[in-house]
Amino acid sequence: MLRAHEITVRYGRRTVLDRVSFDLPPGQVVGLGGPSGCGKSTLARVLAMMLRPAGGALSVDGAQVRGWRQRAPRELRTRVALLYQQPRLAVDPKLRLREIIAEPLAAMGRPDESRVGALAAEVGLTGDLLTRRPHEVSDGQLQRACLARALTLDPGYLICDEMTTMLDASTQAYLVAVVNAYRDRTGAGVLAISHDEVLLDRWADTRAELTGAGSPPGMPSPSPAPL
Repeated sequence: MLRAHEITVRYGRRTVLDRVSFDLPPGQVVGLGGPSGCGKSTLARVLAMMLRPAGGALSVDGAQVRGWRQRAPRELRTRVALLYQQPRLAVDPKLRLREIIAEPLAAMGRPDESRVGALAAEVGLTGDLLTRRPHEVSDGQLQRACLARALTLDPGYLICDEMTTMLDASTQAYLVAVVNAYRDRTGAGVLAISHDEVLLDRWADTRAELTGAGSPPGMPSPSPAPL
């Protein structure tokens, strides 16, 4: 279980999250909706250990998180992967797609070309695309590379923060299918953050809402139809 308990985040005098508690169970897709500015992306960054909250606690499979960003223990940090809405802001523009996918392995000192190739194929990237840099591919192709990068170290929890917002319908459906297949294969928990109510209704097993800035999510409710 990825568990946030009474998380509070402030930016200056503004409280973005006020004692928010949230659970992401293994093996489930939990959809998180809510209006712009209500703190969905902030919560995602806290869950991924990228942002230290002003108050509250975070645990991963029962282990308390006591460090944030690079100070978080590697065994906890690599249990959670975050996929951003805008892939061009999430990559080094000088790297080729193959190098982007390989970044987590390089950081661990475990280069593995076969792993990179297998993940590229899984997300629908051909070999010629792997030699290109971000400015030479479409948003959809770059987001495929970012998804492959997020899956490289087999995270137990995958946070998808508006990952399909900028994509066409076919690419959106393909990436959701890849995430679902990963969840089915590994038992990972998936947090799907989106403004798209139709997508969340079809994709998520349960739903939660952040109804306003600083407010806690509503209780998850069953979602009737899988994607």
